[in-house]
Amino acid sequence: MHFNWSALKNAIVDGVRQLASRPIYLLTMVGVPLFCTFFFLDFMNEGLPLKTPAAVVDLDNTPVSRNVTRNLGASELVDIKYHPTSYADAMELLKSAKIYGFFMIPRDFEADAEAGRETAITYYCNMAYFIPGTLSFKTFKQTAVTTSGSIVMTTLVGVGVNEGLVSNLMQPVVTQAHVIGNPWLNYSIYLSNSFLPCLLQLIIFQVTAFSILQEIKRGTSIQWIKDAGGSVTIACAGKLLPQFVIFSITGLAMQAMMYGFWDFPLNSNPLNMIAAMLLMVAASQAFALLISCIIPNLRFALSVLSLLGILSFSVGGFSFPVEDMYPAIGIFSYIIPARYYFLIYANTALNGYEIFYCRWDYIALILFPLAPMGMLWKLKRYSLNPVYIP
Repeated sequence: MHFNWSALKNAIVDGVRQLASRPIYLLTMVGVPLFCTFFFLDFMNEGLPLKTPAAVVDLDNTPVSRNVTRNLGASELVDIKYHPTSYADAMELLKSAKIYGFFMIPRDFEADAEAGRETAITYYCNMAYFIPGTLSFKTFKQTAVTTSGSIVMTTLVGVGVNEGLVSNLMQPVVTQAHVIGNPWLNYSIYLSNSFLPCLLQLIIFQVTAFSILQEIKRGTSIQWIKDAGGSVTIACAGKLLPQFVIFSITGLAMQAMMYGFWDFPLNSNPLNMIAAMLLMVAASQAFALLISCIIPNLRFALSVLSLLGILSFSVGGFSFPVEDMYPAIGIFSYIIPARYYFLIYANTALNGYEIFYCRWDYIALILFPLAPMGMLWKLKRYSLNPVYIP
């Protein structure tokens, strides 16, 4: 069977002409993702928010309570900016978002602790702001546990128990933490490699569907198919190939910023991640093309793709394990191209696995371009009989 190369050339020329006709295309395809990449990487440059504003309510004001306050102040995760004198004042600071949590030491804390009477340390965290609230909670809990252990140790030693024996009783098992892949505990290394590719996927969804379905909306789809020799496959290929090149360059530039300028760990052959990015771009285009075939209406298709693209940030399993999701929700993670890209990143670039162990993720991305092939007939039918429904 003779392939019509002339028709493909005409289709590619039409695709390039479309991209050059409106500056918004290049701005959306290149400017927006690269700006967001630079902004996000620079914003998360420290890896983890440090010195979260917090407060201490010291109602005891004794050497022991002041020592607890100094321990809190020495933490790199919280910044003790306020010392309110009552629970009401501290809660007012918390409600006004001047602090994200406060630590409260009760009256007679030292006296009760030394006398062996029950006493309580309380702390309050604003979990409406998840990251600073979590950091405050982590610091407060660690300080409370350390303080409790210190008081018990002091009491036991004071009554004559051997200090070494007390230490063994307080911590019978010593743990050693060896963080693999991200020993710096840099939050950006994890978050950026999920958020930014997913953002690029969302943009690909929008541009792909818009560039194809606007032909039907404007009534130019008949000429679009005619220029491609009457083949909808060639017409789509000619339109998407120039976009694939631009999106691929953008995606590789995003990777260069992460792995080159920001020194994110890349514990595998760089070609593994380059191939993953190229496949994700092609898979995202194919997914958008499939939706455009099923719903050949510009407004409806863009709405569906926007919804799926936004849900990808959560359903993709970047911040919550797919295995722990409700099955009816978790199943959607398997139709998201960025999900497979992230799995490849986590296994190869982060953990240094051989590409063999990620083969099914690569295969899944390769299979995406085959999905719309069976629905192109519907797109052709609507293209040859364009009726735009606003």
